[in-house]
Amino acid sequence: QVQLVESGGGLVQAGDSLRLSCSTSGRSLRTFSMGWFRQAPGKEREKIVVTHWSGRITYYVISVKDRFTISRDYIKNTEYLQMNSLKPEDTAVYYCAGDIGSNGNYDFWGQGTQVTVSS
Repeated sequence: QVQLVESGGGLVQAGDSLRLSCSTSGRSLRTFSMGWFRQAPGKEREKIVVTHWSGRITYYVISVKDRFTISRDYIKNTEYLQMNSLKPEDTAVYYCAGDIGSNGNYDFWGQGTQVTVSS
């Protein structure tokens, strides 16, 4: 059974940074693509970054492209979302999700972590 556990969310001020972690158990990071999503109150879930199983970034939403970066620790089987220059509009619950077929269909999801950016 594959399990994703996010951590690292919190309350920060505009301009601050946070690093979210998505710790994976039950399957190697090398065997599935990872998507990061966020959902703000009253809004639909938004896909923000996708990492192919090879480690290559295949998608960035334009609003985060120059501020958010991805890294992976294959020993810890964990993917990180580094978020810099945070803005109030980044406030949302952030989720990581695994896509075994790398086809945009996500097979398993983390529980989410809240990020709140105050102005």
